[in-house]
Amino acid sequence: MSLRSRAVSSQRSEGHELTTERYEIRVKGRVSEETASAFDGLNVDVRPVETVLHGEITDQAALHGLLDRVADLGLELIEVRRLPDARADSPATQGAGR
Repeated sequence: MSLRSRAVSSQRSEGHELTTERYEIRVKGRVSEETASAFDGLNVDVRPVETVLHGEITDQAALHGLLDRVADLGLELIEVRRLPDARADSPATQGAGR
């Protein structure tokens, strides 16, 4: 699965359905392994001039908590994107609705 795809999954928690969405968060510079460990549960891709965090975020509160962590660590935020739904780009759904 590419970075540009989003997996939407549902889980049951205390009788409520949780929907997660995939996000990509770019920060300036190369983060250390120690700093990367602060983002448990996310994939961390260290690139030459930036670091890309990506993975499933459960809700807006979790997203804001993650952005607070970026700020608390003194990282410079470059971009936050919700990744498009991979199902919308799949061949099976391209012919739907015709």
